[in-house]
Amino acid sequence: MTTLPNPASAYDMSHADEAENLATFALLVDNEAGVLHRVVGLFAARGYNIDSLTVAETDRRAHTSRITIVTRGAPHVLEQIEAQLSKVVSVRRVHDVTRDPNGIERELALVKVRGTGTDRVEALRVSDIFRAKVIDTTSESFVFEITGAPSKIDSFVELMRPLGLVELSRTGVLSIERGAEGM
Repeated sequence: MTTLPNPASAYDMSHADEAENLATFALLVDNEAGVLHRVVGLFAARGYNIDSLTVAETDRRAHTSRITIVTRGAPHVLEQIEAQLSKVVSVRRVHDVTRDPNGIERELALVKVRGTGTDRVEALRVSDIFRAKVIDTTSESFVFEITGAPSKIDSFVELMRPLGLVELSRTGVLSIERGAEGM
């Protein structure tokens, strides 16, 4: 007798060969104690990883905050995550920004680079190409501020590594949709 895997089971291996995708979910939530814990707890309880997490109050009068979560998984896992997030108490709306053609994702990073001589000149040249701003400088180092899509920041960081990358601080992904409508 052949048994088929339960499609609702966390141990269903029928999708094991599916490629993982990144997904960015924007959540509009009630700004109250415990909401972030419930959202993050959902990920922890099911063994999902969070690649990026940002949270901030967006409307003091309406008592709402926006949570932006970047995660990865097979398409069916990402659908499950979206459905489960929608069921969390105090979550008013869940939006998959990555599937929205009007979605915009940006991140801020501070990048410290140590260097002298030609490496210093090259770091300045690269920062100019990426439109990174020098926000601090000494005779042996720079701190650059760069904003943009996460892939742009990744590229900038990789170019700075051989030039003397010392430290990196990133905000995590923020998202919004183009157009006149709001979340």
